[in-house]
Order: sequence, then structure tokens, then C-alpha cells
Amino acid sequence: MRIRILVPMFILAALGSATLFAADDASMSKDLKATIALQGMPCSTVLDAKRNADSDYTVSCKDGNRYHVFVNAQGRVVVQKL
Repeated sequence: MRIRILVPMFILAALGSATLFAADDASMSKDLKATIALQGMPCSTVLDAKRNADSDYTVSCKDGNRYHVFVNAQGRVVVQKL
């Protein structure tokens, strides 16, 4: 009986965490788009954002632009066009 109860609970936990990751992903896309805009560079919509390391992303925008967004050694946010 325990196995029947634990398996569905595990599945629900996995699905719940997947939903949280999706919400984090949407929030991160908005943050990256705002960061790019604040640096004066165009990005209509973020299509893909790949995390390279902590505070280091490669961003692809709908308008075809690609950017490297990261924090440099001095603690400043840098956006470089690729």
C-alpha cells in the first residue's frame, strides 16, 4: 500500500517542480529582455536563453539579435552583441 501512495506523490512533486521551472524561465526571459533594453540594445522578444554559468547567459531574440549577458569582474552587467 505504501508504494501506491508514494509513487503518485513523487509524480505530483516532479510535475510541480516542472511548473516552477517554467515560471522561473518566463521571469528570467523578462529580466534578460529588460537588461538588454537598459543597455540600449534592441530585443523584441526573448526566444531562447541559455545559462552558461552563474550570472552568464546567451540570449537569442525574435528579431534575430543574439547577446552575451554577464556580470564582469567589477560587478557590472555587460551585454555584448554576438
